[in-house]
Amino acid sequence: MTPVDAIIARLLGLHPKKIDLSLERLMRLLERLDHPEQKLPPVIHVAGTNGKGSTIAFLRAALEAAGRRVHAYTSPHLVRVNERFRLGRVGGGVLVTDEELADVLSECEGANAGAPITVFEMTTAAGLLLFCRHPADMALLEVGLGGRLDATNVVERPCATVITSISRDHTEYLGDSLVKIAAEKAGILKPDVPAIVAPQTDEARGVIERQATRLGAPLIIAGTHWAVSEEHGRLVYQDDGGLLDLPAPRLYGRHQFDNAGTAIATLRSLEEWRLPLSAFEAALTTAQWPARLQRLTHGRLLGLVPEDSELWVDGAHNPDAGRAIAAALADLEERVARPLVLVVGMLATKDCDGFLRNFAGLARRVIGVPIHQERTLPAAAIAAAAQRVGIPADFAASMDAALSAIAALNLAPGPRIMVTGSLYLAGEILAANQTPPL
Repeated sequence: MTPVDAIIARLLGLHPKKIDLSLERLMRLLERLDHPEQKLPPVIHVAGTNGKGSTIAFLRAALEAAGRRVHAYTSPHLVRVNERFRLGRVGGGVLVTDEELADVLSECEGANAGAPITVFEMTTAAGLLLFCRHPADMALLEVGLGGRLDATNVVERPCATVITSISRDHTEYLGDSLVKIAAEKAGILKPDVPAIVAPQTDEARGVIERQATRLGAPLIIAGTHWAVSEEHGRLVYQDDGGLLDLPAPRLYGRHQFDNAGTAIATLRSLEEWRLPLSAFEAALTTAQWPARLQRLTHGRLLGLVPEDSELWVDGAHNPDAGRAIAAALADLEERVARPLVLVVGMLATKDCDGFLRNFAGLARRVIGVPIHQERTLPAAAIAAAAQRVGIPADFAASMDAALSAIAALNLAPGPRIMVTGSLYLAGEILAANQTPPL
């Protein structure tokens, strides 16, 4: 166990609930730490259900291409907790070292003095301390869950807020309707701070618009103030400032055009941060975000599948994200036809049937696997859900067993294998494949 692991293990015992949305515990700790949240570089605060991490990846890539130093706090991590903390450097950010992370977590632990606090609140405090101590031009903060009561919402005046696509997820914490969930996400809006809004359903957009009106937050809404489209394999962005003809995003999938457009709209809304066209071009062609339609091209697990197979991983875990992944896989099928096999692991709190329904008629087979989490959905239950939506299915005790079972199917040509259903599962497969997150 590393020093960081030992600290995280101790912190898990400080609060009985893994998730308990509140700002009170963190604000108490930040006061003891002399309010690092008030000493940050300009902050862009990003909430939403799907697309937060990819949008931050595009934001960071564009700013770094323009020579800016960019901090980024994202969650969850896939393999190592260090992935949550990226420190801005000229030429590109770097993940925090084990030594520095252990030091700052120890400092936060000491200041907290054993009081109840969640691990996410403690890592947020650590991130804020790191970011206020390392000079940078911008800090990007990703909401962990919701927005209104999320630990990242302690920054009183960001330079911009962003709300990516909203859909039903985490209903046990955010509410059982899209209206309630959107209200929680809109809780990051601030008076006189521009709010950039990605494409939304009418219901979610209405909630955001009403909250913005109450607060006096200027809105920059997709489809009204800016638009993005795919034309001849390129990304075309347009707003009142003009039209940008850009390369297609390196991150695969039609949904990434919306995420890239959201990032471009955000940066173009900040007049003092006007970036050259070359920065946006570079962002689209260099942005990376692991476990989002990521194809594994090397590693141990490839030895378990036929040589002519493709092995992909994506952390999608709700019906809307599943719809986006299914659309991307359908596009791949049109280009290069292969039998599609899904290896799916999910938490019991997720809508497994709704997620898998997107793949009916597209997937040849589903193999359910367990996730090494307390609330994992049994692999047999995943197989049963797939069968309910019309997809032949089986289940396996492990990822190795699932991939070996796929190899035994003797599909021709070699199958396109997509491991999906949970970011926890995505982290497990990257670790098992010994593929370090970027």
